[in-house]
Amino acid sequence: MSASAPLAVSLGDPAGIGPEIIAAAWAARKDLDLPPFLVVGGENLLREAAMMRGLDIAIRVVETPDAALETFAGALPVFGASDCEYRPGEPQPNAIAVALGSLETATGLARAGAAAGIVTAPVAKVQLASIGFHYPGQTEYLAAACGLPEEDAVMMLAGPSLRAVPLTVHCALIEVPDRLTTDLICRKARIVCNALRRDFGIDTPRLAIAGLNPHAGEGGRFGDEEARIILPAIERLQADGLDVTGPHPGDALFTPRARENYDAALAMYHDQALIPLKALDFDEGVNVTLGLPIIRTSPDHGTAFDIAGKGLADPGAMIAAIRMAGEMAARRAGS
Repeated sequence: MSASAPLAVSLGDPAGIGPEIIAAAWAARKDLDLPPFLVVGGENLLREAAMMRGLDIAIRVVETPDAALETFAGALPVFGASDCEYRPGEPQPNAIAVALGSLETATGLARAGAAAGIVTAPVAKVQLASIGFHYPGQTEYLAAACGLPEEDAVMMLAGPSLRAVPLTVHCALIEVPDRLTTDLICRKARIVCNALRRDFGIDTPRLAIAGLNPHAGEGGRFGDEEARIILPAIERLQADGLDVTGPHPGDALFTPRARENYDAALAMYHDQALIPLKALDFDEGVNVTLGLPIIRTSPDHGTAFDIAGKGLADPGAMIAAIRMAGEMAARRAGS
């Protein structure tokens, strides 16, 4: 993996596990051949989190992002002076403000080309909302920051066993049928296909689209969304030459045999996609945002306030997110 700029990693909530798994990822950089990255802010925070885990690591503030490329081999590069007290498991308004500033700066670096992409550590949505952050999540913020409609930022959860895309994300389950449209499914399916080609090197992506209702509606007995909304989208996509199948019953779509037949599954709602991904690949699951002009990945888990600062957090998903962002950046650089 190679790129002309480092990845930018945002701190996430300083009270969560973000700082410690970032430090642990850097400590494993040589053994895992991770691409160079810098962390936006949190010099003291990262140092204390590393000490808590018993990691003896060097941390160095860099004046420019490109300086991180030379620094990375010997010290964890930190860009920016924003910092706060390390109080794991105790969310604080001033600390979440540091997290938001880190996200905003990392996004700006990527948009300016000073970072090859961004990797966002976990934040708690309720904590962001407490300081006036009005987006449902980081994905929606990134779409707005890039000047795109919210629906053009497509969340894909990716692990060694599965890639899954929820077509509706941060909404109550009762709202899902009203949010689903044939146009929405087609629009997001095309974004997924384009991203699988560009960022994952899959020349002819295969998509499997789930039904909404049990047994994919069973011929209308359990709902008509499959016939009225989902099947017309599949037929439209097939007419455009895309390899798309469905609607598949949600309870059969994620079996080992079924997963051999597609490169990504499109689910109708949040948990339909995330439950199988987390069951299969929890410690290596990556949340990757498709459809943006910049690269963004994140560990597919939350802040884990209950274990923060106890040395129990597994850095596997953060490592996987950094690795995936580096691979995507390398493909874009070579295209």
